[in-house]
Amino acid sequence: MIRFATVAVAVVMLLAVPFVIFGKELSGKPPLLHAARQAESDLEVGGELAGLPPDSTRFIAYQDLLALPQATYTVSDDSNFPKKTRISGIPLEQLAAALGTPTANLVVAICYDGYRANYPSAYLGAHHPLLVLKINGKAEPHWPLTESGGSMGPYLISHPFFKPSFRILSHTDEAQIPYGVTRIEFREEQAVFGSIAPVGQYDADGAVIQGYRIAQQNCFRCHNMGAEGGQLAGRSWPMLAMWASTEPKYFVGYVKNPQAFDAKNRMPGNPQYDAETLETLRRYFATFAATSAVSR
Repeated sequence: MIRFATVAVAVVMLLAVPFVIFGKELSGKPPLLHAARQAESDLEVGGELAGLPPDSTRFIAYQDLLALPQATYTVSDDSNFPKKTRISGIPLEQLAAALGTPTANLVVAICYDGYRANYPSAYLGAHHPLLVLKINGKAEPHWPLTESGGSMGPYLISHPFFKPSFRILSHTDEAQIPYGVTRIEFREEQAVFGSIAPVGQYDADGAVIQGYRIAQQNCFRCHNMGAEGGQLAGRSWPMLAMWASTEPKYFVGYVKNPQAFDAKNRMPGNPQYDAETLETLRRYFATFAATSAVSR
């Protein structure tokens, strides 16, 4: 369920670059949003785009992104980088304000392998994530490789620094730092997270809602509920619900250490989760199973 876990420490410098209005001509410049891809390095954007029908898709050229106001950080503790690294790019908050509709309060980063990172408004305000355009002053073809030798591009996301803003049982707020980002969506939290809201009515501070909040940040990155959520794992929400309801020991064991069941499994485990946290997740997922007997 976890693709990345890191903390970043940074020094920030804002660059004064004139802002460009998206989708409109300004000072003779063409619109930034294109209906078709012009190059492989184009950023695909979609969802609730301002001035366009819902679920529209457009493309922004890399050079046009560079023309927007940039922020630069020296990152010293991002697990995607083995040493201090200088990164620059566009804050997601700024991109959302420019491109999204007023009701779009969730940014979703979608990667080439089906992984998704979700950035609710609370996360954006607490951590100020950055869509990275340059690493050590260089464009994507000259970026360092991942631990497995793959490309980090075409885009990735990092932070000026990361200090966890919440804790639920033994789950601590995690830095969302995906690489291989190909698409950014501007969505409504209620629509996206509503797809995995627990079935039934539960106390706001009870175990099921706690499990729901953990799953939003952790499980939803790789596992899907229909069209929502990550596609990397290949195991859907209903499948997890079935395990939680009919095979509870298998479910909690798998969440904690999937390699104990399959040595070749790519999913990182959650060794930090204690028994209460694992049971909280299990109770949440079991609400989706028709045979669930979860106590309310």
